[in-house]
Amino acid sequence: MNATTILCVRRDGRTAMASDGQVTLGALIVKHQAAKVRRLLDGAVLAGFAGSAADGLALVGRFETKLKEHRGQVERAAVELAQEWRTDKVLRQLDAAMIVADRERMFLLSGAGDLLQPDDAVLAIGSGGGYALAAAKALLKHTPLPAEEVAREALLAAAEICVYTNDRLTLEVLE
Repeated sequence: MNATTILCVRRDGRTAMASDGQVTLGALIVKHQAAKVRRLLDGAVLAGFAGSAADGLALVGRFETKLKEHRGQVERAAVELAQEWRTDKVLRQLDAAMIVADRERMFLLSGAGDLLQPDDAVLAIGSGGGYALAAAKALLKHTPLPAEEVAREALLAAAEICVYTNDRLTLEVLE
C-alpha cells in the first residue's frame, strides 16, 4: 500500500491517530495537506485510511454507517465491515486499508478480510507504516511521551525516510 502513512498509538488512556498529508499520483506529488484521519460518531471514534483516496473515503463512510447501526460498538462495526468488504464483489475491488479506534480498542481492516487487533498499543499502515511503527514502539518503550507526541515524532521519523510520506501531519486524540 503506497502513498501514505497512518499511525495509531494508545498510552495512559489516550488514543492518538496521525497521518501525513501527502497525496501522490504515480511519481507526482499532487497534494501536501490531505486529511486522512477522520473523527466519527460525534468525535468518539477515529478512522484513518491508506490507499486510494476515493476508496478510503468510501470505506470510512461505510464504517460510520456500521457504527451507527451497532450503536457505537467499534469492534462489532469493524467485524461487520470486514465481512462485507471481503464478500461483496464491488467492495473487494477497493484499494485501501483502514485503522479504526476508540479509547479502548484499535483495529486494522483490509480488503483481504483482515481484521487485526494489535498485541500492544500501536498500529500502522501505508508505505511508511513500518518505519512509523518501529519508531513508535521504540518511543513507547524508552520515553514517557504521551500518545500524541509518540505519534507525531514517529510520523516525522517516517517522513524523513519514506518518499511517500511528508511532514504535514493530521493528528487527532481521544481522551
